[in-house]
Amino acid sequence: MIRLLAAALAAVVLISPALAAPSDDLKQLFSDYWANELKEDPFGATFAGVNDYNDKVPGVAPADFARQNAEHEAFLKRLDAIDLSGVSETDRVSAEILRFILRHEIELAKFDSWRIPFLADTGFHSNVDYLVSATPFRTKKDYENYIKRLEGLPAYFDQEIANMRQGLADGFAQPKEILPGVMPSFEAQVTKTAEAHPLYAPFKSFPDSISAKDQKALRAKGRDVLTHEVIPAYARVLDFMENEYAKKAQDHVGAEYLPDGKEYYAALVRYYTNRDDLTPDEVHKIGLKEVARIRKEMDAVIKKSGFKGSFADFLHFLRTDPQFYAKTPTELLRYAAWVAKSIDGKLPGYFGKLPRQPYSVQPVPAAIAENYTSARYSGAPPGSDHGGEYWVNTTHLDKRPLYEIPSLTLHEAVPGHHLQIALSYEVEGAPEFRKQFYSHAFGEGWGLYSEKLGEEMGVYQTPYEEFGRLSMEMWRACRLVIDTGLHAEGWTRQQAMDYLASNTALSMKNVQTEVDRYIAWPGQALAYKIGELTILDLRRKAEKALGDKFDIRKFHDAVLDQGSLPLPVLEQQIDDYIAKTKAGEK
Repeated sequence: MIRLLAAALAAVVLISPALAAPSDDLKQLFSDYWANELKEDPFGATFAGVNDYNDKVPGVAPADFARQNAEHEAFLKRLDAIDLSGVSETDRVSAEILRFILRHEIELAKFDSWRIPFLADTGFHSNVDYLVSATPFRTKKDYENYIKRLEGLPAYFDQEIANMRQGLADGFAQPKEILPGVMPSFEAQVTKTAEAHPLYAPFKSFPDSISAKDQKALRAKGRDVLTHEVIPAYARVLDFMENEYAKKAQDHVGAEYLPDGKEYYAALVRYYTNRDDLTPDEVHKIGLKEVARIRKEMDAVIKKSGFKGSFADFLHFLRTDPQFYAKTPTELLRYAAWVAKSIDGKLPGYFGKLPRQPYSVQPVPAAIAENYTSARYSGAPPGSDHGGEYWVNTTHLDKRPLYEIPSLTLHEAVPGHHLQIALSYEVEGAPEFRKQFYSHAFGEGWGLYSEKLGEEMGVYQTPYEEFGRLSMEMWRACRLVIDTGLHAEGWTRQQAMDYLASNTALSMKNVQTEVDRYIAWPGQALAYKIGELTILDLRRKAEKALGDKFDIRKFHDAVLDQGSLPLPVLEQQIDDYIAKTKAGEK
């Protein structure tokens, strides 16, 4: 990567500074930065639909992260030296996005978070499984590249073990209390046979373009690598987790107890909320205010439903009455698919532009389902041979209420994550890195806004579904209170679970899963509510400023038109949209 930077800088020297336009310098910087990111992160390249590195694994040694940080500092220095006053609007937005990325990458690099390479429901060990669906398997070479990548996994896993061992020595590790829920995802990777492993899936079928002889050889090679190299490497990871990590992990659950923990958490709050001036204490207060507001709306829906009893009685009713739960995984998936298709038909009334990429409804993969959230979106890179996937967790069916499906579908599929992410691939004139950028506050805020938009769209058909939406919103409001409580105010895991259980209709299984997620991933849970509140404020601002000129479709297009944005950049975009609409511009 240093060689790439040197080559790029050498190329710039050939152009006279007096002749090089700022836009040319900026475009070269965008190109150099993206090429660097793809080379440094081969897995990320595959997910982005770039297949030049499908035979490689990332370097994750401390020296690799130090080099990447130096590269980011060099890119930021180049960006700061470019005069943006004369560049196009698209380039200006791209520059602000890149500045946001680099600034936060550099700030967070100080804390060496590579020492904790896994969360409560995913991590380095399970992320590899996702590569199967992102990797093309059309030619013999595709399979050969994949096998070479499999051969690189043992060294990659051993380096992650070394990183976690360093974390244990430094006191920078996940807490013991969440590990029982995490271990199944490690155990699932140690299968008895190669054929039973998720990474064997590409060898179960081949395209007709590959000869029978080559298919047999590739299948045998894949089986051999998995049997003798990859699965034993996963077994080493599991042995380390059970016999070393679990015994030496953190006794406390909050980030504030980590080395430089208060500064680390404050940096994460700034990153995930996109607000440089927002403190954990201020986030906590916003959360308490939102919890109180939503509770009043929940009480009104309970009254509307005709239920007789207390708030706690209603929650018990929702969690235990069989009418609210599917009896089979297929029943749950079919209902989710029906809700998704019914929403699809309503989209033209609320959006002027819809994405070309389709999506499907799929079960959460079995290897990670046990400690996974109820639903999630799994995107597909541009040019993939399949669309995005709306994942629905079909385990523990008595904990997956049907009245939550409408709000989950709005959030994870349409008009939430799938619509937003698929549209970001289609931003005209944007550099490639922008099409892959994901601002948590923007993306998750849009997902939560989409749940609320479902009211206007007529998605919620019963008081129970209305309550389900409010329970989902309350869940995100509670996150502001719980995340800051856990990581900045000394809350215990049980205290967090009690707070979430008493304020939402989430099943106790989901309560445990969610709280463990917040413990393992400090700050990320703050993105949802802060992002949603920002989008709602911008909509009210546009409605007030435009009056009869306000068009919901054009407003939504203005929000999504430039892809995923840091919130300050989004605010500027909406200000521009308001000004142009007032002036009668299209």
